[in-house]
Order: sequence, then C-alpha cells, then structure tokens
Amino acid sequence: MREGIAPCIVIAGGGTGGHVFPGLAVAAALRALADVEVVFVGSPRGLEKDIVPARGHRLELLDVEPMKGGGVRRAVRGAFVASRATWRARKLVRELSPVATLSVGGYAAGPMALASSLGGVPLAILEPNGVLGLANRLLAPVAKRAYVAWPRVAARFSERVVRSFGVPLREGFRPSPYRAHGTARVLVMGGSLGARAINEVMPEAIAAVSSRVSNVEVIHQSGKDQEKALRAKYAEHGVTADVRPFLDDVAGELARADLVIARAGAVTVAEIAAVGRAAIFIPFPFAADDHQRSNAEALASEGGGVCIIQKDATAARIAQEIASLLADGARREAMADAARAAGHPNAAADVAEDLLQLARISTNPGVS
Repeated sequence: MREGIAPCIVIAGGGTGGHVFPGLAVAAALRALADVEVVFVGSPRGLEKDIVPARGHRLELLDVEPMKGGGVRRAVRGAFVASRATWRARKLVRELSPVATLSVGGYAAGPMALASSLGGVPLAILEPNGVLGLANRLLAPVAKRAYVAWPRVAARFSERVVRSFGVPLREGFRPSPYRAHGTARVLVMGGSLGARAINEVMPEAIAAVSSRVSNVEVIHQSGKDQEKALRAKYAEHGVTADVRPFLDDVAGELARADLVIARAGAVTVAEIAAVGRAAIFIPFPFAADDHQRSNAEALASEGGGVCIIQKDATAARIAQEIASLLADGARREAMADAARAAGHPNAAADVAEDLLQLARISTNPGVS
C-alpha cells in the first residue's frame, strides 16, 4: 500500500456494458463503504474508454485484442498482444500497489488480473453471465473469490472461493411486488443500441396481440437512430406505440410494466429479476459462448421468464406468447414472484463489502 494515500482497488476488464456497468456499480459501493481509490484498467476498444472517466474514475488502458471468433490466426495474435500487455500491467501493479484486483471479465481483464496475481495481489473475479467467460475461466485457478450470479457457474468453483451474490446493479433497482389489475402494459427493451431483430418483428406481433387483447399499451426502446423507422412500422400495422431511443428510468418502467420483452444480457436479466416482472427473453444469438441464452434459460428454469431463441422468434410465435401471458394474470404474477425471488438487488454492496474484507480494509465508521 502506498504510504499516505488511500488504498487502491483495481477493477480490470470491460469491453461491453455487461462487464463495465457491474464494475461501475461495485466501484460506487466501494466508495460508499470505505476510503479507497478505485482504478479501472481496460482497453481503448471497449465502452470503458468513455464511460468510466465520465463517472469520475481513473482509467488506465492496455492494448489488448480479442482471442476468440477469428480462428487460429486471431488466437495467436491475441495471445501475443496479451503477453505484451501483461508486462505493461506488471508496471501498473508496482505503480498502484493495489490491495485487491477485481476482474469483471472481457478480454481486457486478463493481463491486469494475471499481473496482480503474479504480484501477490488478492484476485477476485466477477462473472455475471450464466456461462463462465474465457478471461475468467483462465483466471479461475488463481482467484481468491468468485462472485457469481447463477448456480451452474458457482459449481465451477470450490465453496471456499465462491460467493453467489448476483449481478451488481446501479442504484434504483429494487423489488416491486406485482399484482395483475387489468392493464396490458408491454415494455420492449433491446439494450442501449436497440435490437434490430426485435424491432423488425414486434410491430406485427403487437398488431396480432391487439386483435385478441384489449388496451394493449407498448413502450419500446428502439435504440439510437432506429426510432423513426420503428414508429413508421408500428403505424403501418395500425398500432400506437411509445417509441423511445433510450429509457431514462429503466427501473421505473420495469415497475410499471405488466410484461417485458428483452434481450438477455446479464445486466438486463438481473434488472428484471431485481424488480420482479414476467419476461419473454430473446437472446442475442452471437454473444460469446451463447451466454445470453444461458442467462435467459437460467432465469426461465426458476420460473421467472420465457426464453425464445432468435430463429424461433417469429411475429406469430411472439404474439402467441404475449397474448397468452396478458390473458393470464395469475401466471404473470407467479413469474414476477419467481423472478424477484431469483433477484439480487443488493449485489453491488455485497460484492464491495466482501472485496474489502479480502483486501483487509475496514468500512468507514457508521457504515453498516
């Protein structure tokens, strides 16, 4: 630890929102619990490049490239680049003297997490998905903690190491009891960039549902630059829909919804479960290791959702599932309750508190 300076905890990794946003949630919880400096280490190719500094955190960048998805050539090049980044990471370890490092996954996580472990820094890994990612899979043998969201991932670690805390979320996602009361409010979420496959089929699906269910109300997050075309498509099918490029209050919209249609990124699934709402998940089929399908199936296995893989997600199939759920309030209530039971709204604080214990840092006086 650097003398006279607050102890440093490193959060390594990123790339996608599913890695970056849980890391940011833990960072906020760490700062609320103790006097610590949180430093992120990521890649200039990931979302962290813009998002992390905007949230007031220091960000160090390592030149790292993906190792998967491009055959042997990409794997070899990725390994070479990662080895160079690890030397840079070892210098960062000496400079920062972290008391703990948390890997949030993604290809940017490996070099800093490995350098930390080699330098004797306690290493923890956070796996928000229903399948263990490549970086965390490689780091698992040297991890002192494994923070996981789903039992199938927890089974990959010893009981001594694993902590089933769920996915760390930003403030605001709290349990909201659901009881059917005659409304039919459908919330469609494709993520911050939208989901073209969902956007293409939902207007036709909602038109079919509206012919069978009265008072259907649609709030559809289109994604950037897709709202105009989506509004026109709804109009073509004679449907009035509230189309928005972004949702300013995701937690509030979830609490007001009777049914949610969404992709199945780790954060999205965790947000829906934390609030507790019936959901139809259409996983993005090209996610690494098909992890979105694993996320959706994990919650569906608990009774908290329905998973429709994208090749089966026709307008007719989606309409059938929506109409069935909107017509059965008791089923929606049961699904919402099951989702809520699987949720972990306090995950960020739980991870932060345990990470501080691993680093042997006391929480601030008066913090419970």
